[in-house]
Amino acid sequence: MKCPFCRRGNFAVTDTRTCNGGFPIRRRRRCSRCGRRVWSVETMEENPLHVIKKDQSREPFDRTKILRGLEKACYKRPLSQDQLEQVVHQVEEEIYRRFDREVPSRVIGELVMKYLRELDQVAYIRFASVYREFKDVSDFVEEVEPMLGRKR
Repeated sequence: MKCPFCRRGNFAVTDTRTCNGGFPIRRRRRCSRCGRRVWSVETMEENPLHVIKKDQSREPFDRTKILRGLEKACYKRPLSQDQLEQVVHQVEEEIYRRFDREVPSRVIGELVMKYLRELDQVAYIRFASVYREFKDVSDFVEEVEPMLGRKR
C-alpha cells in the first residue's frame, strides 16, 4: 500500500479498532516517509454459499427464501416476526458452521423443521407437508403420530 500523500513509503500501524462485532477492522497507519496518518478499513472476503437443489442445480443461498417459507407455514399462528427471524438465524448459523461452499437443500429443510417443531407444532406440520410433499392424509398421520405419543 502506498501513501496517498507522498505516493511512497511503508506504513506502521498505530491504532486498531473493531466495529460491529469484530468486522470490519479499522487501522490507523503512519507513513514512514512523510509521517502523515491515514485510516484503512479491512474486511473479510466472504465465499458465497450455494444451495444444491434436488435437480442438482445450484443457486446462491438466500435467507429470505427460508423466511418466506416460514411465514407461509406460520400464517395465522401466534408467532411473532422476531420468532421467525430467530429460526432463520439459527438455521443460517448452523449452515455456516457446518458447510463451507455448498449445502444441500435437503439439509436446510430438515434444519427448518427441527427448529420449527420446537416452536409451533401446527406450523411444523404445515411446513413438513409442503417440504416432504405429502400425498394424502396417511402422510399427515405418519408425521403427527410420533408427536402425539411424545406428549402423552
